[in-house]
Amino acid sequence: MKYVIASDIHGSKYYANLLNLAILRENADKVILLGDLYYHGPRNALPRDYDPMQVCEILNSMKEKTIATRGNCDAEVDIKISDFEFKEFIQLDYYGKKIFLSHGQNYNIKNFPDCDFDIMIYGHKHTGFVKQVNDKIIINCGSVSIPKDDTTNSYILIDNGVIYLKSLDGKVIQSVNV
Repeated sequence: MKYVIASDIHGSKYYANLLNLAILRENADKVILLGDLYYHGPRNALPRDYDPMQVCEILNSMKEKTIATRGNCDAEVDIKISDFEFKEFIQLDYYGKKIFLSHGQNYNIKNFPDCDFDIMIYGHKHTGFVKQVNDKIIINCGSVSIPKDDTTNSYILIDNGVIYLKSLDGKVIQSVNV
């Protein structure tokens, strides 16, 4: 199973199109969106080609293989216009490892969830990284449209027991074996 995981599109039609191209290039079986899909939020500048309804159309075109977690900028109306399911968090079993996924406003590198996990993947901070914390692997997928702290627009690919942090053009930034 090949997963593409992304977060923080914040209504950018330009970057949603680039993410869609990455999903097609990676030939992903499943797409997991970790929130903040349509609204840019009061602390962020408008992203390039801000058009939340077009972003919704792009994401809804992948509805059969997409699931999402709700981010701090996602409202009830965002859930209603989306043709895929939103959850508070997602848990996967992959290669014998337990993966916990959420947006990141509640669970992150500073606040672990109260469940057993080996790997945690989240967004929210717009800064992509892969870190080892004791016996856990902690990953931030960065932001599709508004990266911060001198990071690039990014997403996660999980494939054949390896987790890759990649730029939107497909270059590997970091990786870790599951």
